[in-house]
Amino acid sequence: MQIVEKSGEGLSRVYGVTVPVADLTEKLEARIAEITPTLNIKGFRPGKVPTAHVRRLYGKALMGEVVEQTLSETTQKVITDNNLRPAGEPDLKPEGDLKAVIDGKADLAYELALDLMPEFTPVDAATLELKRPVYEPADAEVDEAVAELAKQNRTYEPRTGKTVKAKDGDMVVIDFVGKLDGEAFTGGTANDAELVLGSGQFIPGFEDQLVGAKPDSDVEVKVTFPENYQAANLAGKEAVFEVKVKEVKAPVETTPDDAFAERLGIENLEKLRELLKTNLAEQYARASRFKLKRALLDQLDAKHDFPLPPKMVEAEFASIWSQVQQDKAGGTLPQDDAEKTDEQLQAEYRKIAERRVRLGLVLAEVGRAENVQVTDQELAEAMRQEAMRYGAQAQQIFDLFRQNPNAQAQLRAPIFEDKVVDLIVSKAKVEDEKVSKEDLLKEDDLPEGYGE
Repeated sequence: MQIVEKSGEGLSRVYGVTVPVADLTEKLEARIAEITPTLNIKGFRPGKVPTAHVRRLYGKALMGEVVEQTLSETTQKVITDNNLRPAGEPDLKPEGDLKAVIDGKADLAYELALDLMPEFTPVDAATLELKRPVYEPADAEVDEAVAELAKQNRTYEPRTGKTVKAKDGDMVVIDFVGKLDGEAFTGGTANDAELVLGSGQFIPGFEDQLVGAKPDSDVEVKVTFPENYQAANLAGKEAVFEVKVKEVKAPVETTPDDAFAERLGIENLEKLRELLKTNLAEQYARASRFKLKRALLDQLDAKHDFPLPPKMVEAEFASIWSQVQQDKAGGTLPQDDAEKTDEQLQAEYRKIAERRVRLGLVLAEVGRAENVQVTDQELAEAMRQEAMRYGAQAQQIFDLFRQNPNAQAQLRAPIFEDKVVDLIVSKAKVEDEKVSKEDLLKEDDLPEGYGE
């Protein structure tokens, strides 16, 4: 085998690799000799099939296996012999006629291109100084949470009187049939549907036209589906719904007391308040951790400056830019971005891609140096939690994760990152700083120079 370094600029390397046809043929003969005793071919006794016949029947398929295995082995040899630390999977580009290689008439020649991991020393975590924003939920917030829970669990009773009309906030029980150009469309029909007017459950304009409706009345509701509606066949279309209002119910306010708590399966109101306060505290703790992690990443980004593997940056940018293009097509691009040219957006998002790659490499190097590992138990729990999001298909999704190493890697990455972040925070100088709820929950801007 011949290996020639063709180029070596920065973190990029390109090697030319040539494997003589004689070496491939030798491996092919060895593979034929290996499988021949196991073959059972009509007209021959088991284990007595002539080698030439095996070569004629399976030669090309077996040579394909030999070439694939040789590519893997020689690629690893290039990496090992040159003491390389690849940043991602190498790119292999065959040279010459691959068909002739399979036919055993030509050498296997290919070009191997890869990016290398940069050499750098991560900043000493003990030198980092961080502020952790903290906020404790007040009793007034707990009162609000109890009141909101009571509102969400209020009941509805039929309106009575001589002239009953639906009001905003009332519940109407309806049958309806939706039509496009006079024809009913799939998914536009329902019976005994319960709809709270003003809740925003239905498309814009639907609920407004039912305000003032009476029980046992028929209402023709005319609406236009939003341009970005999830069902493409309805997006932007004008539709008419023939609605039968069967019942109008008024909300009955729920008093937050011990009886209400018991209805929810809680011992009493005081226990309910404790649970809600704990939930609020956990919510603010997550926001606090997010802010602390963001501050840490900002410092790590500012304190490291080293060359980045070009292919990693391009892959990250491509992923970001694909999402930007989807948002643009769907009309969901942020207003600030919508006012910029593609050139401006590409420049900003490329900086963000570089930041992500830089931080990913720093965290990976810290994790490697500190031997941070994601345990099988942690991965299994992440797989279980992700699978549970799919309801009845949870077991099927869990099994797919178990059989798919790439899917497991996607779950392992954020676990690893969080463990490394926690490790760095544990060594850094962290000072708690009391802040307002508004400041804790306020969205942070990107550091200067990274766009919005």
